[in-house]
Amino acid sequence: MTRVIGLTGGIASGKSTVAALLRQAGAVILDADQVARAVVAPNSEALTRLTKAFGEQILNPDRSLNRQQLGRLIFNDPEARRVVDEITHPLIRQVFEASLAGLKRAGVPLVVLDVPLLLEAGYQRYCDQVVVVKVDPLTQLSRLMERNHYSRREAEQRIQSQMPLAEKLIHADLVIDNDGTKEETAAQVDHLLAKWHLDDNLHSMV
Repeated sequence: MTRVIGLTGGIASGKSTVAALLRQAGAVILDADQVARAVVAPNSEALTRLTKAFGEQILNPDRSLNRQQLGRLIFNDPEARRVVDEITHPLIRQVFEASLAGLKRAGVPLVVLDVPLLLEAGYQRYCDQVVVVKVDPLTQLSRLMERNHYSRREAEQRIQSQMPLAEKLIHADLVIDNDGTKEETAAQVDHLLAKWHLDDNLHSMV
C-alpha cells in the first residue's frame, strides 16, 4: 500500500531540505515546481496560451518561458495571476494525478507531494497526511533575502503573499521544525519514517 504525504511550508522554510532527506531515504518525490516547468515547456499548449494572454515579453530569446518576467507581471496583479492559474493548474493537476496513479499501481511505499501551494490548491485531498515545515519568521526572512538576493521589503512582500504559516499549521498532521541544524531536521525526518514504519522498507529500495 502506498502512503501519500503532502509536504508544504512557507517560502524559504526549508521544505526542499526535507524533500531531499526523504528522497535520500527512498521516497518518490512529485515536485510541483518540476511539473510546472514541464507543463510550460517550449511549444506546449500552456506556453502558447500564456503567450497569447501576455505577449512575447514573457519569452526568452530561445522562446522558452521567462519565469521571472511572468512572475513580475502577476505578482501584484490578481487578475493576471488568475489567468495564469486557469491555464496551468488543470494541466499540472493532470500530471500529478497520472503520476500518482502509476506509482500506486507500482506499489511504491512512500510518495511525497512537494507542493508549495498544497493547501491553497487543494492537493491535500490526495494525501494520507500533511507535513508542514515551520521556521521562525525572522529566520525565514533572512534566508529568503540571502537565497534570492531580495531586499527586506521584497522578501516581506513574497512572504505576505502566501497563506500565513499559522494557518498552514492548522491543517498539519505533522510538523517539522527547521529552525535548528540540518542534523536536527534529519533526525525529525527519521522519526517520521519510523513512525510510518517505512524506514527499513524504504532503505531496502535505495
